[in-house]
Amino acid sequence: MSFADLGLSDELLKAVSTAGYSEPTPIQAQAIPSVLMMRDLIAIAQTGTGKTASFVLPMIDILAQGRTRALMPRSLILEPTRELAAQVAENFEKYGKNHKLSMALLIGGVQMGDQVKALERGVDVLIATPGRLMDLFERGKILLTGCSMLVIDEADRMLDMGFIPDIETICSKLPVNRQTLLFSATMPPPIKKLADKFLSNPKTIEVARPATTNTNITQYIVQTSAMKKRDVLRGLLQSEDVQTGIVFCNRKTTVRELNKSLKRHGFRSGEIHGDMDQSSRIAELDRFKAGEINILVASDVAARGLDVKGVSHVFNFDAPWHPDDYVHRIGRTGRAGAKGTAYTFVTAEDAENIANIEKLTGQQIPRLDRTPATIADAPASGEADKPAEGDAPRRRRSRGKGSDAPAKAAAPEPAERPERAERAPRPAAPRRQEPAPRPERRDHRAAADDGPDDGWNGPFPAFLEVTLGR
Repeated sequence: MSFADLGLSDELLKAVSTAGYSEPTPIQAQAIPSVLMMRDLIAIAQTGTGKTASFVLPMIDILAQGRTRALMPRSLILEPTRELAAQVAENFEKYGKNHKLSMALLIGGVQMGDQVKALERGVDVLIATPGRLMDLFERGKILLTGCSMLVIDEADRMLDMGFIPDIETICSKLPVNRQTLLFSATMPPPIKKLADKFLSNPKTIEVARPATTNTNITQYIVQTSAMKKRDVLRGLLQSEDVQTGIVFCNRKTTVRELNKSLKRHGFRSGEIHGDMDQSSRIAELDRFKAGEINILVASDVAARGLDVKGVSHVFNFDAPWHPDDYVHRIGRTGRAGAKGTAYTFVTAEDAENIANIEKLTGQQIPRLDRTPATIADAPASGEADKPAEGDAPRRRRSRGKGSDAPAKAAAPEPAERPERAERAPRPAAPRRQEPAPRPERRDHRAAADDGPDDGWNGPFPAFLEVTLGR
């Protein structure tokens, strides 16, 4: 089957051919004819299947006829993240270059003035994140009564991010007789309830079992420890000869510190996370796409919708907390029929997370038999202790609450404990009658994590005990 068999216009077929595509993917082959017939649609498809084009292409032909009006967009596409919204906008520009359609992108992190001006001129396609759309709607800068087509993309991600109430509010402001397309990788009960409420006699398309992972991706679990994670990552980056890779972390602080570490060791790396403003995030993604950097360290803000050609490897530096995030993280590789490899670093504390991932995907992820000799045989370097930097504030709070399990996982070697225990009976703190808690109170690991990596692992100097009021 070719795109010409799907009923698309000649102008659109020319743009698709220019972009280098000749045959539709399964989701495109099933969805495009239904959308052109103005049917409501529920499409369940894993990431990397080409679902964005499955609604962008028919929308361009549908919107080719008609006239825009000020503040009243003719169609609306809701996306969970700024990056995914920007990517959909790129698709409209690429495929709609032979049509005279206007488009506006409403996302947070950028100035609102230009967005309002675009709305005042009238737009055929409005691509928005729910938060910014609701903000402009409440300010009276946009009317939704002229919107005849709605796309809810990545619906399960919307649920994870807490956007479902906003989506329900937005749907209630749209015309009842609109066409609604809902795309999701999974169909949890809240999304099913949303579809039943706002879609009319939809056609359901499912191109893969919900939450399955791409068969083109070779997956491995790498058993390691928190102190050796960085050593293992660097070893794999070198032994695998990674040309383009994405490294996912659970925390923004970990993203920043890991990127600094990789740069110190000579890797061409960059970072993207939620604390960066939108212009900085876009600039970093552009550098990654252009090949100026070949390793992108990211938080889950980039897990969905990031489409970069040629990503050969994905590394889960931290095992994801939510099983769905695993599917979407590793889906950054193995796209459009290409092969990819995904490594997930697992410590003893990650056993439950991995069990949930394997339960969701219905498969047991192979354990890596052995890491390269340079990794497995080398002791943890001083640099490898640094992953705790991103977690240090959390560990200090945990000890204050009486729970130090995370801190113990990243503790220094046990040789340090007897020295602290031997100091316990000293009369420096007569108020403390019980010697047992002394090692815990004198745990200087968090302080050491915040300082430079000077290799010091000895007992805390006595003169600093006095200086710091200890």
